[in-house]
Amino acid sequence: MQVALIAGGVGGARMALTLHEALAPGELTVIGNVGDDCEHWGLSISPDLDTVLYTLTGRIDPVNGWGVAGDTRNLMDTAIELGEDDWFILGDKDVALHVTRTRRLQAGEALSSITADVARRWDCATQLLPATDDRLRTWIATDDAELPFQEWLVRRRAADAVAGVRFEGIEAASPAPGVLEAIAAADRIVLAPSNPFVSLDPILGVAGIRDAVIARRDDVIAVSPVIGGKAVKGPLVEMLDSMGHRPDAIGVARYLQPLAGAYVLDPEDAALAPDLDALAMRAVVVPTLMKDAAVRTGLAAAVLA
Repeated sequence: MQVALIAGGVGGARMALTLHEALAPGELTVIGNVGDDCEHWGLSISPDLDTVLYTLTGRIDPVNGWGVAGDTRNLMDTAIELGEDDWFILGDKDVALHVTRTRRLQAGEALSSITADVARRWDCATQLLPATDDRLRTWIATDDAELPFQEWLVRRRAADAVAGVRFEGIEAASPAPGVLEAIAAADRIVLAPSNPFVSLDPILGVAGIRDAVIARRDDVIAVSPVIGGKAVKGPLVEMLDSMGHRPDAIGVARYLQPLAGAYVLDPEDAALAPDLDALAMRAVVVPTLMKDAAVRTGLAAAVLA
């Protein structure tokens, strides 16, 4: 069975692990978000791609859901002593990956090629594709200013209400090699429980990707990133509210309705299942909090059934 997962953020990485554990090697392709990418201390950083790689290869920090477990911060501590900014946390092992990526990008290699090589070196059987090899950056519009995504999320801790989201470079961005082919060849396409505005939209907005998913709507299933009116991680519910959407799992379902024919709700939201009828979305009710293997097994079975 071939499965394409469209994923960003920690929820996307956990969904990638859920499917990675359930499928045979080579059956899963993860299409990852690069809108969160940034440059810090001269390094090219791809937080969402790295979180997927760390998660699938057992390196992820289980407490934060990002970064490398047990990593040290000697480089960062010394850099701060020398006057560098301290708002973006970088572990030493994390920096090693960023240094490698930066050097190879500057030499003209494509992000997709670098990502594939790292996955191979780390024995990751799942294929991870960036949505695009072109430069794409997410900007957050607030009442006061437009901010780069990482400055809004990390430096300002998502304290500013979101009025809109813009993707710099998306008009000229082309899908990375293999992205459209993976969607076309998939028996099942999964929209991860990711923030639809800042994790899924930067992927879907790349030329041809949204249309490719819409064309396969009957084979697409989306997993709700909201349980009981609360986001599993991040400021999604606040974004739904500030951007004029219903601030619960159905608000996300309405947003994704053109793309997905089925929608997974956690049992805590089982009472919302009838609301999906009006959206022509099939309701699937199964535990979605992927913190243990049993839940991941059950969710994977429901998504792939």
